[in-house]
Amino acid sequence: MTEIEVAGNYRAQWGEGPIWWKDALYYVDIEKHQVIRFDPATGEETFWNVGQRVGTVVPRADGGLLCAGDDGFFFLDTEAGAITPISDPEPDKPNNRFNDGKCSPDGSFFAGTISLVKQTGDARLYRLLPDLSVSEAFGPVTNSNGIVWSGDGKTVYYIDTPRREILAFDYVNGELLDPRKVVSTDAIDASPDGMCIDENDHLWVAFCHGACVVCYDPVSGNEKQRIELPCLETTACTFGGPDLADLFVTTGIHKSVQEEHAGRLLVIKNLGVKGRSSNAFAG
Repeated sequence: MTEIEVAGNYRAQWGEGPIWWKDALYYVDIEKHQVIRFDPATGEETFWNVGQRVGTVVPRADGGLLCAGDDGFFFLDTEAGAITPISDPEPDKPNNRFNDGKCSPDGSFFAGTISLVKQTGDARLYRLLPDLSVSEAFGPVTNSNGIVWSGDGKTVYYIDTPRREILAFDYVNGELLDPRKVVSTDAIDASPDGMCIDENDHLWVAFCHGACVVCYDPVSGNEKQRIELPCLETTACTFGGPDLADLFVTTGIHKSVQEEHAGRLLVIKNLGVKGRSSNAFAG
């Protein structure tokens, strides 16, 4: 039987972007400008204030972190706390910021923007190569969100939240080809947000305003499992723990509803399935 626990002591304003790397969970608090590292074995939490809203964080293969936020892509030196800007592909769009993103198996970073004023089609999904060149990977979108790769690395699954669907692409030489809808989330009156993938290539989606995470089979498009959570603003999820058998879920604080666990990091145990290892940025 699954168990839901609160992990750590930190309460985020808007937790997002969890990723498991080298025995610890990394995630962000967008509105408080924080990157957080949580060690489940010790309970220790480490914080880096990056001075801007930060939408996502991923590890670098050679150490340190890569982030994306208000001012575009930047490196974070976890030892010194120093920030090194890389580039901002949308300097002329003050109402946009970077949102979710993850790395491909070949070490590129795919991260997209969100239109904070909900201007349809004003955002994009970008690709940052290890040589630090940036290009548009897909668009137009409005709220770029969860992105994952299949176990064989040949398929990308992606969420542009307002569409209320999951798209699939062929992943060929770093390009996203042949976009098609594989899952409709219309059965849930909430926003599909962050996403991860398990060992069976099933997709786990956190539903913002929906208080749940849902597992889908992208082949059939069917819902496989739904787990209700004690927090309306369920934002993103990732598998972690020593054997990748725990599902960590970030949450946010609702604008008007008071909830005991809002903003806390949650962990779902005894799911009976494991996740896949995360990819690091090769640059």
